[in-house]
Amino acid sequence: MTDNVTLISGVASRYATALLDLSEEQGSVAEVETALTAFEKLLQDSEDLRRLVTSPVFSADEQVKALGAILDKAGIAGLAGNFIKLAARNRRLFAVPSMIAAFRAALAERRGELPADVISATELSKDQLDTLTTSLNEATGKSVVVSAKVDPSLIGGLVVKVGSRMIDTSLKTKLNSLKIAMKEVG
Repeated sequence: MTDNVTLISGVASRYATALLDLSEEQGSVAEVETALTAFEKLLQDSEDLRRLVTSPVFSADEQVKALGAILDKAGIAGLAGNFIKLAARNRRLFAVPSMIAAFRAALAERRGELPADVISATELSKDQLDTLTTSLNEATGKSVVVSAKVDPSLIGGLVVKVGSRMIDTSLKTKLNSLKIAMKEVG
């Protein structure tokens, strides 16, 4: 399993770097980033599209033809659309989500940004996100870009991941720690 993950991440990184270099040459980084985000949203919203992307049953020609129609309807064209079709032609469509993540990571690195994943029990307000971003900027000394997600199972608190560091102040984790401590005593 680890070899497959390494293989996919290597392929994703190479494709993403090539896309980023080409989009910088053409001055279309923002358009490509927007188009990739739109495609990622389509993947999240459609089980059928996920099946098309991940299933080895479909031939490359079938995937390219179906994706052509989907991308046209979604308004995803230009470099990003050609990139996704190229991945399909090369039988690498299954790795497109990893390619998009690698593209974002490489772009953030070139911009000098540090990505941070924040998971909260409820949606954070704009003021809360701004305060958290400011605090993370000061703590890391870099420009932090926050990606916020909601996980109601946390009950309360936050889980913040910046680079290889994770800060978990969720009520769920505190309750689990208390439960383990009580089992050890009893």
